[in-house]
Amino acid sequence: MFDLHMHTTYCDGANSAEEMVLSAIDKGLDTVGISGHSYTWFDEGYCMSKEGSEKYIAEVNALKEKYSDRIRVLLGIERDLYADISNNPFEYVIGSCHYISADGEFFDVDSALQDFMDGVNKYFGGDVMAGAERYYKQVSEIIETTDCDIIGHFDLITKFNEQDPFLDTENPRYVKAWQKAVDALFDAAAARYKDGRINRLEALGLIVAGDKPVFEINTGAMAKGYRTYPYPSKEHIDYIKKRGGVLLLSSDSHRADTICYAFDYYSALL
Repeated sequence: MFDLHMHTTYCDGANSAEEMVLSAIDKGLDTVGISGHSYTWFDEGYCMSKEGSEKYIAEVNALKEKYSDRIRVLLGIERDLYADISNNPFEYVIGSCHYISADGEFFDVDSALQDFMDGVNKYFGGDVMAGAERYYKQVSEIIETTDCDIIGHFDLITKFNEQDPFLDTENPRYVKAWQKAVDALFDAAAARYKDGRINRLEALGLIVAGDKPVFEINTGAMAKGYRTYPYPSKEHIDYIKKRGGVLLLSSDSHRADTICYAFDYYSALL
């Protein structure tokens, strides 16, 4: 049992790193990974600061030692596509895309639907599908850009779509965009691992990935009440499985009590 995607008070989480570790112990996990939001230069509101990042690294490494007889603690990072950081201190990397880039500026797809719609109206003339196509084009670059081990919440763009439908996920343009992104990520993983390199999670003994990309099944938006199904959608999961991709469960927890949220129910998706 492991959960590798969670946030603390160093970024936009509600609990300390130690509280997250203690909750993971209470839930019976063998391994827990803390994965703070990487410093993002153009939006400091949700992520770890540069100074906070150094403190975060030191504290998680201290917790590794403090609780080594009870649980394995891993130092991770959720690296945004546009974050300019080094992966060197971290034992694994979640690569995520929280923004759409247009005309040298960025707009958020994660915080509020209105932010996304304002960006689509400003940069894409109100064409929601054009915004979705740009989003998935960016997602297709996550492995190459972030050198990540896990692809985070692949279809984050649909976070608010259940509550306030704005995106036709059956539209051929949408389907083509996300399938092209999945295919590109498979190509990027094959290129990355062709010379014997292995996924850092495989080196840690947590998964067997070979030269295939690793996608998370993320229950975070469910815990917050935005969705009734994990990221990514069933169609995405089926497509990834047919191509031989690797899936793992992630809570994307921002509170100690939502670690492993709904893992017992959704483990069948693996």
